[in-house]
Amino acid sequence: MSILDGILKSIGGAPDDVKNLAEKVGIDPAMAEKAIAALGKSHQEDGDTVELAAAKTGLGAGTLKQIVDQIGGEGSLSSFASMIDKDGDGNPLDDLAGMAKGLFGKK
Repeated sequence: MSILDGILKSIGGAPDDVKNLAEKVGIDPAMAEKAIAALGKSHQEDGDTVELAAAKTGLGAGTLKQIVDQIGGEGSLSSFASMIDKDGDGNPLDDLAGMAKGLFGKK
């Protein structure tokens, strides 16, 4: 189970895991993880969350909107971003990398 699986399960209305989410929107699970992280980060920035995440991931706005809907709407993005942004720097991606290193015993 990936880090995002656990986080997604803790958000109300979320699908069972990243793999299921990826299947629902028709993308690779690795791309789904990237998209969710980009959405979480973009939600904290000025501008349209979906459009900002689209620019970061290369995914279409329609696909990203489906992901937002599947994880419970834009309100869930705030919860998601704050749960993974452990150091409070506004960038959850560095924290995800740190969590991944921790899973493999690296620091």
